[in-house]
Amino acid sequence: MRIASANGYETTIDVLQRRQTDLSDMQTRLTSGKRLLKASDDPAAAARAERAMAAEMRSDTSQRSVDASKVIMSQTESALGDAGDLLQQVRETLVASGNATYTDAERSQLAANLTSMRQQLLGVANRTDGAGSYLFGGQGSSQPPFVDSPAPTGVQFRGITGQMQSPTDSPLPLSSDGVAGWLNASTGNGVFLTQSATNTVTGQPVSGAWIDAGSVTNPSALFPVADTGYRVHFTSGGAYDIESYSLSSPASPATVESSGVYQSGTAISIHGMAVTVTGSAAAGDQFTIAPSTPTLNVFSTIDKAIADLKTGSRTPAQRAQSTADRLRDVDSAMASLNLARSATGGTLNLIDNETTRLSALKLAAQTERSDAEDLDLPRALSEFQNQQTGYEAALKSYSMVQKMSLFQYING
Repeated sequence: MRIASANGYETTIDVLQRRQTDLSDMQTRLTSGKRLLKASDDPAAAARAERAMAAEMRSDTSQRSVDASKVIMSQTESALGDAGDLLQQVRETLVASGNATYTDAERSQLAANLTSMRQQLLGVANRTDGAGSYLFGGQGSSQPPFVDSPAPTGVQFRGITGQMQSPTDSPLPLSSDGVAGWLNASTGNGVFLTQSATNTVTGQPVSGAWIDAGSVTNPSALFPVADTGYRVHFTSGGAYDIESYSLSSPASPATVESSGVYQSGTAISIHGMAVTVTGSAAAGDQFTIAPSTPTLNVFSTIDKAIADLKTGSRTPAQRAQSTADRLRDVDSAMASLNLARSATGGTLNLIDNETTRLSALKLAAQTERSDAEDLDLPRALSEFQNQQTGYEAALKSYSMVQKMSLFQYING
């Protein structure tokens, strides 16, 4: 079969062009570091790369939500810490107010100090995150969530209870429920609430004795009947009766549970509870015991303390009762805020764990994407050198074959 020179030239040039195209393509891949320059290069690998890239983008989106939650929770934890410090100052002021040598004027000055602390505490409760949202605004509030109204209403929550959460696989809070931390502390000692009641003979507040917060001696015996409270009612001759009554109908007839002889500072026991009355109890004096409820408002507690300190001409027993009650309530409010702070700390730990998880997912997605589309550099360099060598050989062979035509021979 005869092969014309023109045909040989065209075939050789086609081969040279293909080799040059392949060499240029490999050079482009080496420059970009990518094996896949378009989906048609390897459709299966391109699909893997797309899935991995989508997973990486989801991880980035989730991480932004996690970062937002971390910023807000860190600010919340700091605010709760500030609130705890302010309540500690309130407590120290209340302890000082129990000093028997203080005059009414000095106690009024302490009330002014408490008023200043209350305003600072309200500012902490209405603290923003710096972006227009309120840390304790619940599920959202365009206005300060805690509104201060004149007595007896006091500070009220005007937000929406609950929490805003990030829309991620593991939802994280973007706000805190102001009601739970600030307005829902447990009354009394957390199990039951003791209070001084009106003297049934004089119709006046108890003036010679006071009752402590009490303690639990037998948890299984507490309030055996629902809707039941108790009264320690003092009768003539230094005796007392323990009466049970209906919480929903306090004025209904009471039932005498037991009786005893009063001794100041000696514990009085009833249904797994022990309370201590101290001082000179008069006939008709009474103290109530009722189950604790999660209704203690930290601001109302301070308001009561301020009102008590501004009230002059109180007896030592009344001052002792007021101081004991307010210290008990402040301790309960501090416990509630500390619990909220602990929960926030737990959330921050969860955020750290979520950050670690998302980082691992992102790394896995990046590895998968790299495996699918990145170039094996050593192998690619070797292949490039082979192609370059082949191209140079093709050029040399073409230049040699080009000189082997009949016309070249005749001319030579």
